Parts: sequence; C-alpha cells; structure tokens
Amino acid sequence: MEYSARITSVPRKYLPADFRLTDWESLEPYLKELLERPIISKEILEQWLKDLSELEAVIGEDAAWRQIRMTCDTENKALEDAFTFFVMEIQPKVQPYADKLNRKLVDNPFTRELDQQDYKVYLRNVRKSIELFREENIQLQAEISVLAQQYGVISGKMSIEIEGREYTLQQAAKFLENPDRNLREQVYRKIQERRMADKDALNEMFSSLIEKRNQVALNAGYENYRDYKFADLGRFDYKKEDCFQFHYAVKTQVLPLVNFIYDRKRQKLGLPSLRPWDTEASPEGVKPLTPFSTGEELVNKTIECFNQMNPFFGDCLVKMKEMGRLDLDSRKGKAPGGYNCPLPETGAPFIFMNAAGQMSDVTTMVHEGGHAIHSFLAHDLPLTAFKEYPMEIAEVASMAMELFSMDHWEVFFDDADDLKRAKQHQLERVLTIFPWIATIDKFQHWVYENPNHTLEERAENWRTIINEFTSVAIDVTGLEMYRQYSWQRQLHLYEVPFYYIEYGIAQLGAIGLWKQYKEDKDKAIGNYIRALQMGGTKTLPELYEAAGLKFSFSQDYISELMLFVQQEIEKITSAG
Repeated sequence: MEYSARITSVPRKYLPADFRLTDWESLEPYLKELLERPIISKEILEQWLKDLSELEAVIGEDAAWRQIRMTCDTENKALEDAFTFFVMEIQPKVQPYADKLNRKLVDNPFTRELDQQDYKVYLRNVRKSIELFREENIQLQAEISVLAQQYGVISGKMSIEIEGREYTLQQAAKFLENPDRNLREQVYRKIQERRMADKDALNEMFSSLIEKRNQVALNAGYENYRDYKFADLGRFDYKKEDCFQFHYAVKTQVLPLVNFIYDRKRQKLGLPSLRPWDTEASPEGVKPLTPFSTGEELVNKTIECFNQMNPFFGDCLVKMKEMGRLDLDSRKGKAPGGYNCPLPETGAPFIFMNAAGQMSDVTTMVHEGGHAIHSFLAHDLPLTAFKEYPMEIAEVASMAMELFSMDHWEVFFDDADDLKRAKQHQLERVLTIFPWIATIDKFQHWVYENPNHTLEERAENWRTIINEFTSVAIDVTGLEMYRQYSWQRQLHLYEVPFYYIEYGIAQLGAIGLWKQYKEDKDKAIGNYIRALQMGGTKTLPELYEAAGLKFSFSQDYISELMLFVQQEIEKITSAG
C-alpha cells in the first residue's frame, strides 16, 4: 500500500479559521458551548466529539509551539513568559472544563452505542482522567510545569572552554572521541565540573518537584507519586513489579554482555583500565567518525537513507524541512536533549536536537525521524485523542528506525571501515543503554516511594543503584563526587517523571522488529506501519501484536533478544 506525506491540517469546522489562542476570554465560550450542548442522538454525540477534538488540537498545538520556541531559545524571556502564561493562566482554567466534558461524555446514554473497537481505549483513558482529577491539583500541576522547564534554562547556559574556544556540553562531548587520552580526560572533567557548579540549584529544584508531585498524589488518594503516575500514564498493561523484573533481567542477562563489550574496547585501545572518558574513544591513528558537518547535511543524508528504506519515510522529512519543522544544530542558549513534538492540528511534527557532528547525532536524527513517521501515520485518525499513542509503542517507532536504517548508512560513510565501526557502535549502544535505563527507573521508584528523604539519603541511594548497574569493566576510581550527582544530567527526572522505562520496553520491541527485518524486510516494515497507524486506538499488547511482537519482560525473552544482538555484533566484527 502506498502512503503519502502530503499532510494537511485538520480543517476547522467548529472554530473560526483565524482563531488564535491569546487569552482565556476568547477560548472559554467554545468550552462552555460544548458543555451546554444537548446530545440527544448518537449522531449528535459523534459530531460533538469531532468539535471537541478540533478544540483539543488547537489548544494542544498552541501549547506545543510555546514549548518548542522556548526550548530553541532559553535566553529569550518573552518566549519563556509566553509558555508560563499558558501553563499558569490558560491550562488551569481548561482543566475543570476538561473534567466536566469527560463526565458529560461517559454519562451520556449514547456513549454506549459508540463502536467499542474504535472508542474502547479512548473511553478507558477518559474514565481514568475522571478518577485522577482533583481541583486542588490544578495550581500544583501548573507550578510543576513551570518549575520543570527551569531545568532546560539552567542546562542551556552550560558551556566550557576548550583550547580557547567556548562549547556547549553537547558540542564538547565530541572531544571524548579524540585519540588523545589526556585531552579526553581534561574535557570529561571540565564537563563534570561545569555540571557540579549547578548541582545545588538542580538538587533544590528536584526536591521542590518531589514535594509538589507527592502532594498531587496524596490529593488524588494515592499512597505515593509513583502509583499515581502509573495511573496517569495509562499503564494498564504492566505494573511496578514488571519494572522490578526488568531491572533484575538487565542485571543478570544484559550486564554481562556490557562487561564483555567494554573489556573488548579496553583491549582495542591498549589500556590497562577503561575510564569513563575512554568509552567513546578510537584507537591511536583511527580518526573519530564524522558522518556530517552541519544540521543541513544531517537532514539531507537522513532523507536519502529513509528513501532507500521506504520513499514514504523520506517524504515525511522532506515535508518537515519544507515547513520549517527542524532545529538540529547545538548552540548556546538552546535547551539540552532532543525530541519530536507532534502538532495535532497541522500534522507535521517538529524535531529538536543538539547536533555536533557526532555518530550519536545520526542515531538521534533517525530516532526522532521514527517518531516523526509515527506522527504522520496517525495524523488521519478522526479524533485528536486517537493520535495520543502509548510511549511504549512510540519508542518502538523511533528505536526500530535506528536499527532498520543501519542497512543504508553508506550515505553517511564512504569508507567501508567507518561504516563497519558505525554499525558496531550502534549495536553496542543498543546493549549498553539498558543498564542506564534500569538505573534511572530504579532511582525514580526509590525517590517517590521515599519522598521525605534527605539530600544525603538521595546521594547514598543513587550511589548504591548506579554502582549496581555500572559495568565492572569501567574503572570509576576517584570519580565519586561526579557520580554522586550524575542523575542530574537526565532531563526526564525533571521534566517527564517515570518516562524512562519505556525506552527499555521499546528497545526490546525494536530488537524484535529488527529480527523480523533481517528475515523479511518488507514484512517487517509492513508490521511497523500497521502498528503505528493505529495511533492510540488499541491497547499496548494489541499494538505490539499488530507489529508481530511479544509484549514481555521475562528473563528468557530478554536473553533471547540479547543473544541475537550479540550474534549480529560478532558478524560485523568478524566481517572482512
């Protein structure tokens, strides 16, 4: 089946074409009308849902643009104020209406007549929202949103000087690939020292977030924020015990492979011990991989790569480029990290990242490109809520694209040896990321199970957890002060709490899809597209089933997938 990236905005039939969200007074009449409109038939209910969906898309896209613009330029006070205005003045007033509209929907007798297959998951989420809503949490949630965004403001200002020139921390990371070991250590320590300069501010911010989030949970009748957030994230298909099972499986099934990877790295570098500043380095005489120079070159090469997989994939990025939906290069004043932000009304999403010419930037670009394709595939679903898919399948979209795309990385590398190194690096990263995922997830469980902990207890428990998942092949002697605060570099802890285990679950799904891809490329891409175009209309196990995947955390399943990746690494390593 042919797919097209000729994406079109959702046509407005309820709101005026020129409506812009500037203040509460202009928005409230539409929410009021929806709340007061009589619904006396199934047909009227379906039209009401379409009108509500249109309004949700307009509000959602306005909020998204405010956040995008602020993260692109954290030093612009006007952009920060525009975001804060929405979070403090608009969103808190929308929430009570949203709750009343949810109740109007579930209480209406015609709701039972809706096609259960299409609306089942949506209505389950609506009922969940009703259960969680508390008036007293509105102000708290607004304060949390504003406070969490300060992480990007603080991080965006971080830079260091290397050889007389200023670099953002993302740009500086490129020096960790340099063959000069003394330079690598110097840069590593400078990066850590710069982070340490803000450790107290970031610690204080995190403490404040924990306190507010815990209060939200207590207000909603939950014992702790972890249990509340599992409900809020719609984790109907797995429990905290499954996360603990995942942590254990990583420790027993993945960490031994990671130890082997890092010890082989040490041997290649000819070092007596592997230090943290050595893990990305190349042996003496081997130049670091340079797959591109500029963001423009990165996107053009990615388009070519995607076209070779499936022309529709490349078309999605072409459309985004035409619409100005890309901000790729790292610069001072830009928030850290990378993301793909869906824009529910106009459809084509926005990709944000901090490219600095590294191999990891290629991975980020194809990763976010996978998310973008997901946004395109789900855009034609009839309701905005149908396009809101679970993160555990969203990350399959992105992580599977990292693996699919490897067959076409010759667009980034002319040299056969460089291509081989790039593929080996990617597959090693597939395995080495698991312990960090387990570390961050386990830390979050502890933090919110023990919300009244002291800073000393936080540091001690982080130290225990990170040591549990740190490879014995890496020598971290004398680096305890840096490691004690290393959790602060993970923006998810500040901005999207408990959104991290998804990367681990989805990595398993991505490996499963890649296994299919190695056996039958067309079938795997067909399964990939079939699952993604369902958006959020199916349960998580149903979405995985549509992709031809098992939804499992079992040690046996994880061990099977790890063995497959290890075998693929060995094939690349032993290739001529």
